[in-house]
Amino acid sequence: AYCLGITKIDPLKYDLLFERFLNPDRVNLPDIDTDFDDDGRGKVLRWVMDKYGHENCAHIITYGSMATKNSIKDVARVEKLPLDRANALCKAIPDRLPDGAKMNLTNAIKYTPELKEAEFSTDVRESNTIKYAKMLEGTIRGTGIHACGFIICRDPISNWVPVSTADDPDFPGLKTAVTQYDGHVIESTGLIKMDFLGLKTLSEMKEACKVIKQTTGDVIDLDHIPIDDELTYQLYQQGRTIGTFQFESPGMQKYLRELKPTVFEDLIAMNALYRPGPMDYIPSFIARKNGQEEIKYDIPCMEKYLKDTYGITVYQEQVMLLSRQLASFTRGESDALRKAMGKKKKAIVDAMKPKFIKQGQENGHDPKILEKIWGDWEKFASYAFNKSHATCYSWVAYQTAYLKAHYPAEYMAALMTRRFSQITEITKLMEECQSMGIKTLGPDVNESYREFGVNEHGEIRFGLSAIKGMGAPAADAIVNERLKNGPYKNIFDFAERVDFSNVNRKAFETLALSGGFDSFGIKRESFFGKNGKGEVFLDTLVRYGQLYQREQQEAATSLFGGEEAVEIATPPIPEGEAWSTIERLNRERELVGIYLSAHPLDDYSIILNQMCNTHCSELGDKQELAKKEDIVVGGIITEVKSKFTKTGKPCGFVTMEDFEGSGELALFGEEWGKWRGILVEGSTIYITARCASRFANSNYYEFQIGSIEYLQTVKENRIERFTITVDSDVVDDKLVTDLQTLVDDDEGKAQLYLQVHDINTNTNLLMRAQDRTVGVSHALVQYIESHPKMSYQIN
Repeated sequence: AYCLGITKIDPLKYDLLFERFLNPDRVNLPDIDTDFDDDGRGKVLRWVMDKYGHENCAHIITYGSMATKNSIKDVARVEKLPLDRANALCKAIPDRLPDGAKMNLTNAIKYTPELKEAEFSTDVRESNTIKYAKMLEGTIRGTGIHACGFIICRDPISNWVPVSTADDPDFPGLKTAVTQYDGHVIESTGLIKMDFLGLKTLSEMKEACKVIKQTTGDVIDLDHIPIDDELTYQLYQQGRTIGTFQFESPGMQKYLRELKPTVFEDLIAMNALYRPGPMDYIPSFIARKNGQEEIKYDIPCMEKYLKDTYGITVYQEQVMLLSRQLASFTRGESDALRKAMGKKKKAIVDAMKPKFIKQGQENGHDPKILEKIWGDWEKFASYAFNKSHATCYSWVAYQTAYLKAHYPAEYMAALMTRRFSQITEITKLMEECQSMGIKTLGPDVNESYREFGVNEHGEIRFGLSAIKGMGAPAADAIVNERLKNGPYKNIFDFAERVDFSNVNRKAFETLALSGGFDSFGIKRESFFGKNGKGEVFLDTLVRYGQLYQREQQEAATSLFGGEEAVEIATPPIPEGEAWSTIERLNRERELVGIYLSAHPLDDYSIILNQMCNTHCSELGDKQELAKKEDIVVGGIITEVKSKFTKTGKPCGFVTMEDFEGSGELALFGEEWGKWRGILVEGSTIYITARCASRFANSNYYEFQIGSIEYLQTVKENRIERFTITVDSDVVDDKLVTDLQTLVDDDEGKAQLYLQVHDINTNTNLLMRAQDRTVGVSHALVQYIESHPKMSYQIN
């Protein structure tokens, strides 16, 4: 693959072994895996079929079997068992069984009293449900297509295996050939399975390179970036890896900060170690890397293959190389050992051990040490990772980190474009941008591109095509006109120039509501204001633009050359009825999916961050909530559903959202009747509650509300004192003026205190502001949080 240019990783440099893929002793056929970017995978498959013949190519079928819970649900539906009882039986099935017992209904019944009771229930519907579910469990439920498996044959595939057709997953509306043997059987027919994988990270990197060229003019060749780039390793050492491939989890960030990687081999090792099992070795790996723990080798010659991992066996390839070095195993034998240990085939491992000890002893090694090495391998090899995979994936990870280190705004913009349908991802990326000092701005007709982009100030601009109701043709028309003839001078210049065959009245409305016209200095509500004739300004604006363009076109084709072109008066801009902040933000969110220009909870961030112990996204995990003595949660209500149970009792389902995400509250009977008056859409509320079992020794939990207050009420009544702490060395006229301005604009009830910390004597001077109270505004809190030598405390 390296010689053909499929991969840029030199296998000799990193000790990547070909015999792991193919060797004379290997009986079964190798897997051939190739990663393509998501956008190109379908094109590659189409090219393969065109080149080798459609009759010679096929996808691989998959068979979905009846799982434990599904079998219960299906039988319960036929037996007409009440839905709540069927759900109760499903919930009674544990996630895993003790003593390593295999998960199936028969074993689950042995360990679960509720299921055992249901099996012998006097209700025939319930006992039959268990009886027939046991029979159905494991049977074939349906078929599908393997996500990436593909067969290429020299002859028509139907000559070798039975073939059926299915809907083509890459080309909707078309049918594709599918083998009727699944992946486990297909190899025994002599056909080679090839995996054509779609890797979204490759698409994200391609998008990033496009944005970089668009913004800076730089053309990035990711295959030839330096492997020792200092800025990239600084990013890893600081753990700033959100948005990078394979290294963005909080745990990985923590270990990277401790490890402080300096060479590419460190990244390969961390990629391989950060998995269940090998993770136990990470602290020792870090300590050895940083000189805090001695690097030991059981036999000195082992240093040759364990030097890069500081004496710790990390990769399967190391086991293979060491077995050959210490005990003269053949290449085929070393691969057989790797495979047997990795798949825990004890019989094969035990059979190879005497040979390892004997041949190792013949090579002059102590048999006791060889016994220890073999024991270590047996413990670790089942978890050891494939170095070939770790190296390739670490190279892709390094490429993403390089882009983030050198072109942070462009890289984050590309990620937002590719992940825009995942709101939680977008929120996370926006928070990361904030921590990096990169502003994320809403759409703007003079700065936005079709996708997310970066303006001349290094700020990320929302993509026009990402706005609901704004199609790609409209976005392209706006951007192309701007690039061709310069920025739009004002709203009338925009209406005079855009192509109305692509940019219609709906597009104008969408841009007005989402903030796309904000830079023209017109309030969003003004677009919906009316003139003296009762006409909406948006309508008169569109008519003006259409009329202007028609007049210009007629003048251009006139026999008189357009010298006497008629001037058309621009329509007046009405004031419009003022919108509240929440109304403006909700309209914005409807179109872009998230709050961009502000968040309705900004003014209450101090309450959510300082006085709440639960995020809205945690409301669904009742078992974890039950561990808390008191639950305090706040947020804005985004949806309310009022329903009735099957017994006719009222119930309500309330969706709440905070800065971290959303969650749902389910309230029934009197509890719903008691609180439904305050639980209305758009309310910003503060809840204290408990979560307890509905019945003794039961896994059914219910949310019991103690109190509900509006966040504004909590802020006014609970924050009695607000103390600002500042280091003495940063106190100057500018800081005092900034604070004075913010405090003067912040009316409220909280008593203000200022505490100056003398860094020379390590003493504090606390001063009470005379006749000065504050409302603890978002602007004041934000100013303090943005200053590294300032902090605040409430009460």
